[in-house]
Amino acid sequence: MKKQIIMLPGDGIGKEIMDGAKQILQTIAQEYNHTFSFHEYAIGGSAIDQYGVPLPDETVEACQNADAVLLGAVGGPKWDSVPVHLRPEQGLLKIRKQLGLFANLRPIKIYPSLLHASPLREEVVSGSDILIIRELTGGLYFGTPSERRNNGNSVVDTLSYERYEMERIIEKAFKTAQTRRKHLTSVDKANVLESSRMWREIVIEKARDYPDVTVEHLLVDAAAMKLITDPNQFDTVVTENLFGDILSDEASVITGSLGMLPSASVRSDGLGLYEPIHGSAPDIAGKGIANPLGMILSAAFMLRNSFGLEEEANEIERAVDEALTAGFHTPDLNVKDGMKVTTKEMTEAILENLSTRSISDSICHMYV
Repeated sequence: MKKQIIMLPGDGIGKEIMDGAKQILQTIAQEYNHTFSFHEYAIGGSAIDQYGVPLPDETVEACQNADAVLLGAVGGPKWDSVPVHLRPEQGLLKIRKQLGLFANLRPIKIYPSLLHASPLREEVVSGSDILIIRELTGGLYFGTPSERRNNGNSVVDTLSYERYEMERIIEKAFKTAQTRRKHLTSVDKANVLESSRMWREIVIEKARDYPDVTVEHLLVDAAAMKLITDPNQFDTVVTENLFGDILSDEASVITGSLGMLPSASVRSDGLGLYEPIHGSAPDIAGKGIANPLGMILSAAFMLRNSFGLEEEANEIERAVDEALTAGFHTPDLNVKDGMKVTTKEMTEAILENLSTRSISDSICHMYV
């Protein structure tokens, strides 16, 4: 298989964690006889520094012609004084919009070896396996531009959605739930917002086409509470842009670290942008201690969702699990025992696990 992968390291620790993911993908390509070509472009603060804008046209063009996109992270205090429309985060919002990436997928799955790292009780989080599906192209983030009024003493933000935007993300959620445990939780604020009332109407309509999927409606405040008190009641969760942004970050604490979690922003034809959910962490950039696992697991997510390479994705996830079980951990993971390692050392531990399996498989084939 030949695939072209665009890499957008972005800012802060982005370059450090992207290098680790690239090494993992190169090893997988070699072991499974694939050809992955990598091309790097600028986005976010680094693009502002080089081009004066957070998303250069050449970056957009490269991504449009790619098979998948890997993103590190964007932003940092260096660009706090930049006008709002030129902030690094605008590069991320615009690339999602330009590529038509309407669905954000965030898996929240805890590794047994990190149960004790969660701030929640082990019996509460054990077995948690949630997929949050967030709408990406509508809502407050893309309404009529915000404005200050009354000499700056009042402000207006507009929440705007088209019916088709809701329909396609809800359809995606039902189809995804069918591949999991067939339970879909729809999160809204239908007791207050008209947009949420339309959302709930569409969920009810779509449910008739998926009789095998059990549907539950939750108000966003109740969902926020239950994610922490009883995460195992959730399977697939679907919600609008702002609620999804908040809930997925809240749910990330279940695993004990933002550094562990991958995400994907996808469209219907399979093209996706894959990134860890953590930020650019400028305070630790260049120190070699960033956790590369969210980026590496995002690469595995890419192999599975955009390329259909299930075995290869499973192999990366197995190698990560074995490294964690062996006690390797970066400083962000609240692990009492084991070996505290650098970004490079964590990547090397995973590469070693991949190589060990490769050698083992080769020996088995020799004696078959």
